[in-house]
Amino acid sequence: MRFKEGSGWKACHDESTGRYFGEYGGIMAYHLYELTEEQFDSLDETMTEGEAGSIMYEGRHLYMSVDDRCGPPYTVVFDDEYRALCPWARAHGSGKVWPDELTDAAVELFESEKNNREQRRRKRKQREEASGGTQEPGDGVTQ
Repeated sequence: MRFKEGSGWKACHDESTGRYFGEYGGIMAYHLYELTEEQFDSLDETMTEGEAGSIMYEGRHLYMSVDDRCGPPYTVVFDDEYRALCPWARAHGSGKVWPDELTDAAVELFESEKNNREQRRRKRKQREEASGGTQEPGDGVTQ
């Protein structure tokens, strides 16, 4: 694995899979993304968290935890394989994990999460097939 790291952010190229990932944030908000090669290449170790985060934000969101004191802390798992994809990541839950149904709805609603739609639709179909076409409330990913 090849890493780039700056103040408040870290990115990784997993040479065994050819995939790229990045994380930024800390106590109040933490984000983990899958990046393109171009996004990874544009990251420079002199960048601030904000500069690197604006590049990563264009990637596919894998995981997010928020504890901004505007409400109760929460965690959103966009891709339940985030731990296997990024074993090096500092992903840590700061509150209750959103259920799959809420995450699916947010991905469909928010333009900022459009990069997750294909993956979430595929996973939703797999969950529905595994449960015989229906899914019970609360069948989401938990920590």
